[in-house]
Formats: sequence, C-alpha cells, structure tokens
Amino acid sequence: MAGFDFDLFVVGGGSGGVRAARFAGQRGVRVALAESGRMGGTCVNVGCIPKKLYSYAAEYAEGFADARGYGWSLPGEPVLDWELLKANRARSIGQLNAIYENLMTSAGVERMQGHARLVDAHTVQVQHADGRVTHHSAATIVLATGGAPWVPELPGRELVITSDDIFDLPRFPRRLAVVGGGYIASEFASIFRGMGSEVVQLYRGEQILRGFDDEVRNFAAQEMGKAGVDIRCHADVVRVEAAGEGRRLILKDGSALEADVVLYATGRRAATADLGLEVAGVRLADNGAIEADARFATSVPGIYAVGDVVGRKELTPVALAEAMALVDQLFGPAPGKAARTMDYDNIATAIFTHPPIGTVGLSEAQARERCAKVRIYRSDFRPLQHSLSGRSERTLVKLVVDDASDRVLGAHIVGADAGEIIQGFAVALQCGATKAQFDATIGIHPTSAEEFVTLRELTRT
Repeated sequence: MAGFDFDLFVVGGGSGGVRAARFAGQRGVRVALAESGRMGGTCVNVGCIPKKLYSYAAEYAEGFADARGYGWSLPGEPVLDWELLKANRARSIGQLNAIYENLMTSAGVERMQGHARLVDAHTVQVQHADGRVTHHSAATIVLATGGAPWVPELPGRELVITSDDIFDLPRFPRRLAVVGGGYIASEFASIFRGMGSEVVQLYRGEQILRGFDDEVRNFAAQEMGKAGVDIRCHADVVRVEAAGEGRRLILKDGSALEADVVLYATGRRAATADLGLEVAGVRLADNGAIEADARFATSVPGIYAVGDVVGRKELTPVALAEAMALVDQLFGPAPGKAARTMDYDNIATAIFTHPPIGTVGLSEAQARERCAKVRIYRSDFRPLQHSLSGRSERTLVKLVVDDASDRVLGAHIVGADAGEIIQGFAVALQCGATKAQFDATIGIHPTSAEEFVTLRELTRT
C-alpha cells in the first residue's frame, strides 16, 4: 500500500497480536509489531502457561498421596522446592518468549521493543526501550494490548498482590488469602492449596464461579472444600492491614483474617491506558474495552482491535481465532483456504481448579431461558482411580438437551482431565449432535469420558 511505511502495524505482542502479525507477514504484507514487555502476552508470561505448570506441580502432591494405595512406598514426605519450581518455570517461559520472537522473524515482521501509542488514524509513535522515539505510518493498525488485573479501591490496596505477581513470590506462602470468586481466584486457591498452603478464598457473592452452570459451581466448590480450600462466601473485605511480615484482612462483618500473602483476583480490565485512543478518536465501550464491531473495526476507519482488549471472550484461543479472521478479512485467505469467520457459540472452556472443570455450550439456566423445555442428564461418581487411592473426590458429568430438537446444548464435567475430555465433545456440539447420537456412540471403558455417552436415565426436565 503505497504512501505508508507499513501495510499493517500491530500494537501488542500477545496471542492475538502475534497471530495477526505472523499470518499477515506470511501473505507478503509489510508488517511491524511493537511490544514493550516480553513476547507472548499474559498467556505465556503470567497466565495460562505458568498457571498450568503450577497446577501440574500441585497435582504431583496429590499423586504422591494416591500412590500409597497402589503399593508405592515413598521415602519420607515429599517437599516442594519453591525456588527450583520458579527457576524451571522462568526457563521454560524464556524459551517460549524466544519462539515468539522467532515467529516474527520468520514471517518477515519488523519487531519493535517499546511502547506504542496512536498519533492519528494512520500513525503510531513508539517509545523504544533504548530511549529512541520513532513515528511510523500504516494503512491499517491493529490494537491487541490485552488486559490487566483489576483491584478495587480499598484501604491497604498497596499491600495485596495480583495474579501477575504470584508466580515469583520471594517466599512460598504458608497462609494465602484469595479474594475473588472467578476462575482465576478459584484456580490459584486450588493450586496453592495443592502445593501446601493453607488457603482461604473470600467471595462476596453467594457462590464462586458466577456465570457457570449452577450445579457445576456447587459441585466444584464442594470438591475444592474437600481438598482443603476454605471457601467463605458472603465475605466482603473492607480493608487490608500490615500485620508484622504478613497481612490482616478486615471484613464487613467485623471479623479479621491473617495471611502471609493476599491475592486479589477480582477481575481484569482492558489495557487501554496511554495508547492515544482519545487523540485518534477510538471509542471505548461501557466496560472500558475498545468498542469494535463484528468485523473488529473500531470507531476509526483503518483501526481494528482483537483479543482481551475488546472484552468479548477473554480466552487465548478466541484471540487467536479473531486475529486469523481479521487477517483473512483484510488481506484475503491463504491460497486454497476459505476465509475464516468468528463464531462465539460453543467455545469450550477449562478451569484448572482441583478437580478441574470442563464446559462447553449452555448452562442449564441459559438453556431454560432459550428453550420451551429441556432435559437434564447428570451423574456423579467416584472415579476408578480412587477406589485404591482412598481419596473421596467425585466426578460430575452433565448434559443439557433441547427437548424439541434432541440437540445437546451443553456438556459439563468436573473431574480429572476435564479439559482434555471436553475438547472432543465441543466438536460434537459444534456439529449439532443430538442426544440420540451421543447414545449411539460406544464409550471407552473404563474412563470418565464414557459417562457422557452412557447417560441414559433422565434426571429432570
């Protein structure tokens, strides 16, 4: 596109930004990408990847305990080496950072290390890490700056940490207080309990994991409690105080709780500060995210936005899919391929609590709002593994079915390997599978996954 330095300028080196830059570069488009931090964004550096690594660490503790029922005798009690875990995680993340940098190089993307902000609809200013300030014109700009943890204003706010900080705590917390009831709060409560912390999770609502299927929420909370997470609902923190080297939380009811570390996981907000959005005229939605239409266009022609900064579905695979759909829209699909479009239905989600949760499609409440009549099939059981381990953990599987069409509208599981199991059933729901087709599918025995295709008894309508 003549007259511009670049055909595409991407602001943000997370999942969506890297995917947009890479796919555009592979089509021969002149692309630049500016990122002020480490490549990979939240997911790689302080999100999905390190969180899952720490979840694996917690699972080993469960495995050591379970092993005794299978005849294994361990010499002494296993001890977590927190410093070694942190070092190994940092090394692994560093390797991923390098891979992302190499993806940019191999796609011919000009990589700029620095903070970018808009000057106008076609100009980006970059404050480079070495102090230089440069300006670049581009026919098209994509904003993919992601999101950041949000902590409410309260006395003692400076004494708490967020999920960005928890991976590199100088000392492993013997007592951890987690404030929040969403998936991030619940995951870290489970993970640190599994690694040996005494964990109290405080949530001001009536039950954790708001927005998920109610039966799943209640079952997961019960199982987390059995694993040792002290979940306290209707608990509203009014201030945090220093208490020696630790922290004291004062609750609305006047009670107090002491902890070594206080993690606030009370939500995330789109990262829009200091991007020059006002100067360029880019509008924000009521939730603070960038306002974008179904084709990812902002209020300014030529400026687009994808990923968490748009605030639709804040998931890494969604950011990747949005970026690919946008590149196809702007520059055409790859040779021999159909143009991608974005479909937000039936997006599977895993929550890495202990036990984990896998869910796809509608909750029971959502289905009842949309359908005249639904059928619910559910089962909970003790997995075969725990017949010898002695653990009391149970697994829940649940199907939500539209009675009129017999179509399966939702599939949910709480139990070991939930994320691995639900992915395949997400394909089934995307293809419009019916309950009769589930019933006609032969299961793999003995597995928890087979329960989805052996649910014959109607639980309720």
